[in-house]
Amino acid sequence: MNGDSDMTLAFELEALKALASPENVFEDARGWSEYIGVVSEKPTYVVTNFTRKNRIRQDFFSGPRGKQESLDGVKGQFDTDRYVFIGASDEDEQLAETVGWEYLAIEDAADAADWVLASSVEPDTDDAEPVRDDWP
Repeated sequence: MNGDSDMTLAFELEALKALASPENVFEDARGWSEYIGVVSEKPTYVVTNFTRKNRIRQDFFSGPRGKQESLDGVKGQFDTDRYVFIGASDEDEQLAETVGWEYLAIEDAADAADWVLASSVEPDTDDAEPVRDDWP
């Protein structure tokens, strides 16, 4: 990303899930974003569970509203020079255009900010249950 700290950054939940370490991404993004949060069409508890599990402290979230209403609300509440929406689909890109936010696909954002995508990380097999060959 470009180091511009006068920015509001919103992640679509599915884009955030595509990252290997969402908590580290949020910590990194705080260095160059004024406000950062998560929007989703999913119920509030789904977003809350994900952010708690990953120790993510967000400045805003969708709540019971949809993504469009959330992005409109965030833009009205937080006064920054830029509003960037990181998404994971063509629908997310169209939504960003509709609400007047800049759009970045998660792959492009990860590339620009040196974030690791979950798909590029080998699964850790050390935590897996041992396979028992002696079980009938």
